[in-house]
Amino acid sequence: MFASILLGAGFAFAAAIQPGPLQAFFLSSVVQRGWRRTLPAAFAPLISDGPIALLALFVLARLPEVLGALLQAAGGAFLLYLAWSTFRNWQRWSEPEEEDHRPTPRTLLQAAVVNLLNPNPYLGWSLVLGPAFLAAWEDSHAGGVALVAAFYSTMITYNAGVILLFGTAHHLKPGARRGLVLASAVVLVGLGVYMLSAGLARAIGR
Repeated sequence: MFASILLGAGFAFAAAIQPGPLQAFFLSSVVQRGWRRTLPAAFAPLISDGPIALLALFVLARLPEVLGALLQAAGGAFLLYLAWSTFRNWQRWSEPEEEDHRPTPRTLLQAAVVNLLNPNPYLGWSLVLGPAFLAAWEDSHAGGVALVAAFYSTMITYNAGVILLFGTAHHLKPGARRGLVLASAVVLVGLGVYMLSAGLARAIGR
């Protein structure tokens, strides 16, 4: 179960660090409406990811066991690719501009729609969380539940922290933000190696 918690929390941290539509929404909404009204949007992944998770698990559960194991290994390779891409972003780091003043969603439901249209949750559940959940669930139902709980509790906590930070200082200092990007790359390497080796071990063992 401890490994499941580490995997869920680590992937959530690495995923939340990556710039995307939801973070852009947080920043713009805080500027226009304040952090208090924006704070409920931290829970948007809980609403948007439900259909995505069910679809991914429905398909993955019907795959032959060896294909599921190979897909888990592919998820590990995907995380290693993300680690490399994140490291390259760290090398070429430049602070994102904050010039977009277009109207933004104002409710938790609308924030969830923003995340639903984001491709990252689909990739995450198809290649990482889905295979990891099924592998953990096979060993222990508690492990599968712990993985999902660790992922979403970490994601929501980070989102809330970002909103509060935007509300008080608009953004992290460049050095601190760049350091978090590098930390994300390191976490992705560890998770990628773990999932790749675990998937290959399952495939070969069966």
